[in-house]
Amino acid sequence: MQRRRFLLSAVTTTLTPMLTKATNLILMPIKKGFNIRAGETRNGTHFTMKGVTANTLNLKIGSADTDGSMAVFEQIGKSPNGGPPLHIHPEQDEFFHVLEGNYRFQVGDEKFPAAVGDTIFLPRGVPHAFIQLTERARMLVTYMPAGDMEGFFAETAQWTASPSKEEVARVFRAHGMEVVGPPLTRD
Repeated sequence: MQRRRFLLSAVTTTLTPMLTKATNLILMPIKKGFNIRAGETRNGTHFTMKGVTANTLNLKIGSADTDGSMAVFEQIGKSPNGGPPLHIHPEQDEFFHVLEGNYRFQVGDEKFPAAVGDTIFLPRGVPHAFIQLTERARMLVTYMPAGDMEGFFAETAQWTASPSKEEVARVFRAHGMEVVGPPLTRD
């Protein structure tokens, strides 16, 4: 009985550090840091929305950079009085940091203003929307995990005419979101 304990202890003592090191190597992203200068995008990727808004989303940190754990976009607001419909991300947290202009957000049942320097956190599963209140506006938008937001923006940038409510709902659903209400209005 003692021999078994001794052997088990010896194997455990020997294998544990090796397994820990191997696990760390597997989980450790082998990536290189990078710098995206003002006005630039990651790998030249930017999306000019058509249909729901006319905003431009410049990719700053992509899903491929983070093994899918996060995506960051700079949203350049070109849609005064516009914004997305009330929707949810069942599998993603999202936050916005306002860099320029003014917005109004709805998070669940609560509505509140958002101005330069404000950060808005939207937990997964909570209905949310926003409306751009000023002529010019700009925000950083972060999705965690990244999900298929790059695919969503790429698809909606291909629209050539205003989509129907059904088409909007279909595209949201195809990229992991669910439309649950209309866009916010200025009132």
